[in-house]
Amino acid sequence: MTVTDPMTDPVSVQVHRAGTLPKAGELEADLARVQQVAKLLDAQFEIGGIKFGWDAIVGLVPIAGDIVTGLIGVYPLYIARKHNLGKFIRARMISNLLIDLAVGSVPLVGDFFDVAFKAHLKNAKLLEKAAKKHRPSPGL
Repeated sequence: MTVTDPMTDPVSVQVHRAGTLPKAGELEADLARVQQVAKLLDAQFEIGGIKFGWDAIVGLVPIAGDIVTGLIGVYPLYIARKHNLGKFIRARMISNLLIDLAVGSVPLVGDFFDVAFKAHLKNAKLLEKAAKKHRPSPGL
C-alpha cells in the first residue's frame, strides 16, 4: 500500500482565464450538434408537409415523455453557458423549454402543440444568432 502526502505530492490542474471563449472550431462543432439534436426532436419526419420529430412521438407517453425531451433540450443551454453567450439568451431558451413542457404535458393538445411550437429548433436558432454576435470579425 502506498501512502501519499497531499502536502508534497504534485497535483495537476488546468487553468483557464475567466471569461475566455473556447476555440472557434469547438463552437462550430457544438452548434452543429445542437442543430442535429433539434432536428431529431422537432423535424426528423414529415407527413403531408407537416414536419415533426421525436419530441411529439415521445411526448405521447404521459409525463415521462415530456420530461425526457425536456432534459434533452437542456443541451443547448449547456452549450450557451460553455461559450459564454449570455444570460438573456439562456433565459429565452429556458422559457421556450418551459412552455413546451407545460403545454406539451396536456394530453393530445400538447402533442399537437409540440408539432407546431418546435421549441428545440427555436433554441437552436437563438443559439446560432448569439454565436454570430460573439464570433470575432475575420479582419481582426
